Amino acid sequence: MLNYKLKIGLVPERRYIADWKTRKGIFAPKYAIENKDHIIKYIKENFSDAETEFTDLEWLNEEGLLSENSDVDKVRDYLKSEKVDAIFIINCNFGNEEAAGQIAKAMELPVLLWGPQDMSFEEDGSRFTDSQCGLFAISKQLKRLKVPFSYIENCPVESDIFTEGIKKFFSVVSIVKNFKGLRITQVGTRLNPFKSVMSNELELTEKFGFNLQNVNMAVASLKLEKIYTERRADLERDLEKLKSQYDLSGYEDDALIKMLVFVYFYIEIFEETNADVLSSECWTAMPQAFGSNPCLAMSILYDMGYIVTCESDIHGAVSQAILMCATRGKTPPLFGEFTTRNPMNKNSELLWHCGPFPYSMKAECEKATLFNGKPSFRVKDGEYTIARFQGDAGKYTLLGGNFHTTLGPKTFGTYMWAEFGDLSKLEKKLINGPYIHHMSEVYGTYADVLEEFCKYVPELEFDPLEE
Repeated sequence: MLNYKLKIGLVPERRYIADWKTRKGIFAPKYAIENKDHIIKYIKENFSDAETEFTDLEWLNEEGLLSENSDVDKVRDYLKSEKVDAIFIINCNFGNEEAAGQIAKAMELPVLLWGPQDMSFEEDGSRFTDSQCGLFAISKQLKRLKVPFSYIENCPVESDIFTEGIKKFFSVVSIVKNFKGLRITQVGTRLNPFKSVMSNELELTEKFGFNLQNVNMAVASLKLEKIYTERRADLERDLEKLKSQYDLSGYEDDALIKMLVFVYFYIEIFEETNADVLSSECWTAMPQAFGSNPCLAMSILYDMGYIVTCESDIHGAVSQAILMCATRGKTPPLFGEFTTRNPMNKNSELLWHCGPFPYSMKAECEKATLFNGKPSFRVKDGEYTIARFQGDAGKYTLLGGNFHTTLGPKTFGTYMWAEFGDLSKLEKKLINGPYIHHMSEVYGTYADVLEEFCKYVPELEFDPLEE
């Protein structure tokens, strides 16, 4: 399963000065210490939660600040022992560009760089920290060392700019943490009619460290029949909940129970293969193997935190995982494909699939039904992010952008009408680029997070949606 828990190593630092014990003016350590104390306290009080924790350098010396180059190895060893997922270099005055660069290079993790805005100027013109000035020096050193880093503009720690920046960084770190070594299990073989979803397992393993596994349809068929026979009590209970959510007119209870069997089947596959995401055969082999389709189960599983991507789309499964991690598991992604233009709006497109969208994303006024045994409803309106991870001829890109929903005709399946800036231009981009009709969407605006994430994966290039 994907893991959204983060531990961030806070690395507050100051400029090294030989006369630090007696210095009274600019760069006097006491002002850096005051900055550090206030910032660390504020961060821990406002951003710690069940999914986010911090560790700092209070153990290092009486100041709790990194200033000596000779302390870099100690800090590196400590942060590695703490198993941090990222480091946050906090410039408490001008800082130490060499120490900051060394620790960032040594950790090989996402790096956030920021310093508090100087707000105090004495009547005689004195100032004491110049934290912004040092940020330029540190960033140059990081660039020289080829260390990718994220940045929050120089601002007070209490500002909205800081809050938005640090939360964005958490999302980036969540994607990086899960992307490297992503465990993908494919259930069944690729749908034979869909050459468009072909992928290169060897490249995915070599470039990104993905672990790809398979479960064949013979094993799947046996598991499905066993669950159908042995878990009747659970399935009957689940059916009652389903009846409270959907209009199930015309469907026999046993047909619905067979759809629900897939929920337990996929969870079993997740557990047995230790998968982060699944990519599954669906409408070609599953009805032959078990007499039912898994679309309803996929919809249910998304709301339980499991990603099961339909139509054997490995790249689609990766896209879904990226968006799920961008929200840190708080909002399930959709798997809506480019399907048809909106006859009511020249810049609007139907993002649709035959039923796998999570029920929690249903528009409040919509009645959920089953159409051909698959969920059917329109999702809620708002701002969304769209993405597609794609490989082509050895090159991998991440398409990303934002859009908002709009009005359009009612249709079957799970769907939304998306409005873009220039759909004609976008259509040409998708036709001529490496992408297919399958896309991933998630509620909220995360395109800037996706672009920032790509900094940390050298083999992956961000591709803006409407450029």
